[in-house]
Amino acid sequence: MTLNQIHVLIVDDSAVVRRTLSEILSEAAGFGQIDTAADPIFARRKMEQAWPDVIVLDIEMPRMDGLTFLRQIMQERPTPVLICSSLTQAGAHKSVEALALGAIDTIAKPAVGLKNYLDSARANLVNSIKTAGRIGRKASPGLHVRMGKAGETPAAPTNTGSVQNTDRRAPQGDKSIHSVVAIDAPVRRRGVIAIGASAGGTVALDRVLGELSPDCPGIVIVQHMPASFTGPFAERLNKGSRMEVREASPGDLIRKGLALIAPGDQHMELQRAAGGGYCVALKSGPPINRHRPSVDVLFRSVAAMAAADAIGVILTGMGDDGAAGLLEMRAAGATTIAQDEATSTVFGMPREALRRGAALSALALDSIPGELQRLNGVQAIQT
Repeated sequence: MTLNQIHVLIVDDSAVVRRTLSEILSEAAGFGQIDTAADPIFARRKMEQAWPDVIVLDIEMPRMDGLTFLRQIMQERPTPVLICSSLTQAGAHKSVEALALGAIDTIAKPAVGLKNYLDSARANLVNSIKTAGRIGRKASPGLHVRMGKAGETPAAPTNTGSVQNTDRRAPQGDKSIHSVVAIDAPVRRRGVIAIGASAGGTVALDRVLGELSPDCPGIVIVQHMPASFTGPFAERLNKGSRMEVREASPGDLIRKGLALIAPGDQHMELQRAAGGGYCVALKSGPPINRHRPSVDVLFRSVAAMAAADAIGVILTGMGDDGAAGLLEMRAAGATTIAQDEATSTVFGMPREALRRGAALSALALDSIPGELQRLNGVQAIQT
């Protein structure tokens, strides 16, 4: 195995899952050692010999469940973990809990047709595991220490100084995507805040919504998740937020103190409500940027319907979904924000938004709630 090849450990009690994942990764470039274990006890023995760069982890296993194992890993040596989960309701709740514990993403495991499913999703599967391998030396926002191999010195955070930018026109693209731009936008109440996130977004959204006042404008959110996951995810966010958080239904009105999560497998769009204000529409349609729901679909509708009456935020995630839509929002006069590199689990989506000049500012995750409240003239919560 060369220095740049990724070492993967697959922990799953299903021999079919272990064999199928191993075959797919063995045929893909960029992977070196691929180990498998039927449960966490066997996994521990292999990890004592060589610690993996990425762990693909099942939840339900004999002798020790995946959640217990995940807690141990995150306490001992934080490592990128992808959850291989069933799409059952029980599996969804446990997967959401795993994401809250520090897992960076999920790989959905259907009840039947596993081989065909994984073959059809081969490219996304390989890309997810490769991305997890690349972030092994970075901190996840859900972790208190930066992930890395023993003895490594964590990279210093990026510069958080500001550079003023008063040009409200959508630029052609920023050459330096690492610069931090101070927001030059009026402080006034907006009608809606739109947020998009993917890998790492479950923890990021929990941090953002947990700090917002119920006096904040209504929020619409796309988090890339399977269909059965978004309901339990919204329930979990609701428990830790002063705002009301729930999975969106067709025609839901946007109102102060309410955050709506797009249901998995449905695009969500902002529309004008009959009595004034805004509401949401849910649609099927083809995946956009390989995703349904797509952040671009939401952001483009917000640009068309709300324009300068909106704020757009793009958080951690792999790929480029949301960058084009955020650029349309900025061109329409909306205030736009990207999470910075230092606090992003995966800098792909924010990086692309900044590269295209779609974001007016790059902010650390913990700075985003306060800035959203400041821009809307909302008093910060006193703790």
